[in-house]
Amino acid sequence: MPARLRALATVVLAVVLGALLPAATAHATSRTVQGGRLDWGVKSSFQSYVTGPIAKGSYSLAGGAATVGSSQFRFPSATGTYDGDTGAFAASFAGGVHFVGHREANGAYRLDLTLSRPTVRISGSAGTLYLDVTSKAKGTGTVTTSTQVPFASLALGAVAMKGAGTAVVLNNVPATLTAQGARSFAGYYTAGTALDPVSLAADVEPATAPAATPPPSRPAAGKAAPKGGAVADGAVDWGVRRTFREYVTGDIARGTWTLTGGAEDGGALFRFPKGEGTYRNGALTASFAGAVRFTGEHGLDLRLSAVRAAVEDGTGTLYADVDSDAFSGDRVPLVTFDAKDFTAKKGLAEVTEAPAKLTARGAEAFAGMYRAGTAMDPVSLAVALTPGATLPALPDLGSAADDPDPATPSPSPSPTAASARPLASGTAASDGGGAPVLPVVLTAGALTAAAVLFAVAVRRRRTRAAAGPAAPADED
Repeated sequence: MPARLRALATVVLAVVLGALLPAATAHATSRTVQGGRLDWGVKSSFQSYVTGPIAKGSYSLAGGAATVGSSQFRFPSATGTYDGDTGAFAASFAGGVHFVGHREANGAYRLDLTLSRPTVRISGSAGTLYLDVTSKAKGTGTVTTSTQVPFASLALGAVAMKGAGTAVVLNNVPATLTAQGARSFAGYYTAGTALDPVSLAADVEPATAPAATPPPSRPAAGKAAPKGGAVADGAVDWGVRRTFREYVTGDIARGTWTLTGGAEDGGALFRFPKGEGTYRNGALTASFAGAVRFTGEHGLDLRLSAVRAAVEDGTGTLYADVDSDAFSGDRVPLVTFDAKDFTAKKGLAEVTEAPAKLTARGAEAFAGMYRAGTAMDPVSLAVALTPGATLPALPDLGSAADDPDPATPSPSPSPTAASARPLASGTAASDGGGAPVLPVVLTAGALTAAAVLFAVAVRRRRTRAAAGPAAPADED
């Protein structure tokens, strides 16, 4: 090859490599987001309007979404990517919230809005919150469903997004409604309206270590593959009652909950794992590990442990050992639930979010805070009958290292220390709107009544009331 041609080839090769190498390097630094959660109240005044005396509405949660504090929704199970070199971040979260209000004579609602699957994308100092939205327009009643609407602009200010740590933590990032978001919001607000700030925490795959390959699944040591109706593994997912959890962590009880014995926090529910027992033709008797203890002011101290589940003739009953100053009992039947479809398929028998009602004994266990028959949180129950059967995944809240007590997160999270969170971690300025009001149907008066009721029950110590008064909240 002539020298001039060789020189030209060398230049061309250098140009091609120069174009390719940065892209390859950038791709190599893009790491997987593998768990975490996003906390957001949408707009506190909207929550108050929906549940207030004008709209007389409510909200419901789905897909693992939960409430935290007194004004925010928590969306779990972050998945996405993060590039530590450029600071680019993209993560989607599970769950949704459904608002309804202004009920009409035919049972329909004039206000009907569902926000789900929030996704945050950040490039440089600009970010956007995307949502799946189903809304009913004001006036016309036209229902529109849109996927991943750029709903709100996020102002990160001087928060540095570059880094090589293992978590992205952003607290109180101001959010402003976009034009597309305003249209999807059914015309309740105009573009540019300040929404509640957004906080998120996402776990990131380490930069230097490749993801480990999990070992092949095997039966636990000393436990043979199940025969006949033996349960190989199992789990019960139950949140007790959403409004009870909000009462515990709210302004009246100012309490918390603690999980022990292997119980796990799924945000909107508690998981009691390691199921053991027998299953035959839709009938089940099984016990599960773990305990949850609720504590707070006004004598609140309630522990539920030794959870058991029984299913017979299409009806399930959830039992627990109950220990409090007002009540104590073993194998107390707390709730009954619908289990008509509890049949084994591919080695797994399960019911998902089955409606549950409080029993008479359960009402005693809650010191009369709720009457027998009160709707409690739904029950999800799954038992594996073969070692290869996989239990449903628990919502992934991430490592929660920035929130040492996930049961009592602050409505206004404080900045995370750089030494604790070496990656993008900062707090953006609040919109100055003040503390959001209590959004749920739990009114201050009802909460106070519940606190007094529980205190009276504690003082009576094991004295059973002939008839319990009204619950802290009659709606979810």
